[in-house]
Amino acid sequence: QVQLVESGGGLVQPGGSLRLSCTTSQFNLDYYAIGWFRQAPGKEREGVSCVSGGASGSDLRTYYEDFVKGRFTISRKNAKNTVYLEWNRLRPEETAGYYCASDSRGLLSDCSRFGSWPDDFDYWGQGTQVTVSS
Repeated sequence: QVQLVESGGGLVQPGGSLRLSCTTSQFNLDYYAIGWFRQAPGKEREGVSCVSGGASGSDLRTYYEDFVKGRFTISRKNAKNTVYLEWNRLRPEETAGYYCASDSRGLLSDCSRFGSWPDDFDYWGQGTQVTVSS
């Protein structure tokens, strides 16, 4: 079964910084749009950020939900087949399981709408837990 693998989570103090990684050995992530999602206890899963795929030859684009703009960065390192999500000034309310997902079918036409279309992402990871606490 195709599965992405997230890493980098853990216990972080409020105001700290963190970088999460998403990778797989089964296919090339750079071809496809990659989304980062999170789900806090008792809450619905929500989109965090998205980076567009390069299969179309278009310029890579990134998108951030309004509540994380200015603190979060999504990026690719294609040589390592890895997508990163990093941010600073972490807040306790950002405690959640963080998941990456790949739109390997190319269904997502606009990365800015990724959070509304989670079913477009067919390959997911098991998540990495981020706990923001002092």
